Amino acid sequence: MKFGRVPVPEAEGAILAHSARLTGRVLKKGHVLSADDLALFVEDGVEEITVARLEENDIAENDAAARITQALAGDNIKSGDAFTGRCNLIAQSHGLITFDRNNLDDINLIDEAVTIATIPTYDITTPGQLIATIKIIPFAISKPVLEAILEAIGKEPLVSIAPFERKNNGLIMTRLPGMKESILDKTLQTAAARASEFGSHISEEIRCGHTESEVIDAINDIQGKACDIILIFGASAVVDREDVLPAAVVGAGGEVEHFGMPVDPGNLLFLGNLKTTPVVGMPGCARSPKLNGFDWVLWRLLANVAITPRDIMLMGAGGLLKEISERGQLRQDQPALGTGASEPKIAGLLLAAGSSRRMGKKNKLLAELDGTAMVARVAEQIKASNSVGLLVVTGHEKENIEAILKDHATSFIHNSDYADGLSTSLKKGLSALPDDIDGVIVCLGDMPLVTSKHIDQLIRAFDPVEGRSICIPVHGRKRGNPVVWGKQYIAEILAVTGDIGARHLLEDYADQVIEVPIDQDGVLFDVDTPDRLAELKNRSPS
Repeated sequence: MKFGRVPVPEAEGAILAHSARLTGRVLKKGHVLSADDLALFVEDGVEEITVARLEENDIAENDAAARITQALAGDNIKSGDAFTGRCNLIAQSHGLITFDRNNLDDINLIDEAVTIATIPTYDITTPGQLIATIKIIPFAISKPVLEAILEAIGKEPLVSIAPFERKNNGLIMTRLPGMKESILDKTLQTAAARASEFGSHISEEIRCGHTESEVIDAINDIQGKACDIILIFGASAVVDREDVLPAAVVGAGGEVEHFGMPVDPGNLLFLGNLKTTPVVGMPGCARSPKLNGFDWVLWRLLANVAITPRDIMLMGAGGLLKEISERGQLRQDQPALGTGASEPKIAGLLLAAGSSRRMGKKNKLLAELDGTAMVARVAEQIKASNSVGLLVVTGHEKENIEAILKDHATSFIHNSDYADGLSTSLKKGLSALPDDIDGVIVCLGDMPLVTSKHIDQLIRAFDPVEGRSICIPVHGRKRGNPVVWGKQYIAEILAVTGDIGARHLLEDYADQVIEVPIDQDGVLFDVDTPDRLAELKNRSPS
């Protein structure tokens, strides 16, 4: 790849190395420069720009990222689309992420140009969660580097998700003289809650005295109850392999594979088996719902992930879970188990409140195109996209709009002030959006040539961390609609008055704007006059 400054007239087809703010436009780094783009530089008096040009042996960043991502993705994982050299792995299942940490390290050591970042191995995943990102650092990598990466990954995918399966868990709890039953009741409640979080349950429960013979009888009894996992909780902590609980497992014909673990709390856990049935001696800390070493073992068993003594002995890195008073900050209000990031949630917002004043008496949104109302066609495309839900703002002819969109919209909100301008509908819709979104795509009901593909291109470009929190479609040299806005701008948009929408914010936050090239002009085509409607009826949505 060639990189450096060149005269503007020589830069056509090259990759822009640094974002450029020009009169009326912002061109982001990575943009492939067209003749129209170069004309903008000339108009602004720019004579030289820094660019990159790919050479014969180069693989463009998006192509390289996509190929590596596809090679990495295993069971229950979806590969995202590459954008600006980044491609993500998305979880498709509630389970545990599994991969060979050493293999991942070896791949990351091959070349500085290729990076793979994941959540920790054996972390809990949820559907839609971002679990890994592949980033090509420069604008391209050489073919030998790509081949080396793919060879290191191997023929089998590196990253997979082992889904949690419904398991029947048997629980044996021992008691000492004078022990209150309420303690065992609470232990059962906590164990049942742990299992149910992953779709399993405690199917059998036995309480017995804390003696080897009584525990052996309980084990023999519960073995006949078709339990997938046997959990044993002692009234007294296990302090040796010859102690009551592990000795009882051996006495019942089983095996103790490992005692102790480098996780605190959770040190006094033991792992064994009764033929093919796993047995876990639970540490005393498992009476509490707080995260402890027992959870790490239970998760693997519920996901059918093999766990060996070596696996347990390697849990020390990151295994200090205990809170002590000397710690600078205690973990208050622990979040739910499994805390990975996720794909951005971009809400769909459709503005369908206008009175169509330039159309005469006819409501343009209800005009039929091949038997479908214009506004319904727009709603169909939003619903088919990767946006989350569809909130429709109504105004003029509210009842008719709601009737047509009842099968498409998630919810409606009425703007009684629709005659006062677009901003009133925008504010009404934004104020009704849920709190758990990352952004919103604002769509107009009179732009039926915008497709779900266009919407997804805009959503894919959204990445506030990389300075892409406002995503605008561009066809040729013109900006269009719809626009994706990050959640952080909603408060400012709500302060807008009149009929100007939020256009002025595009200038205020130009460094956060990404222009997304769209190869059809549907993002520029709105219907606001009878002539425009006639023109539309002679076209087909792209």
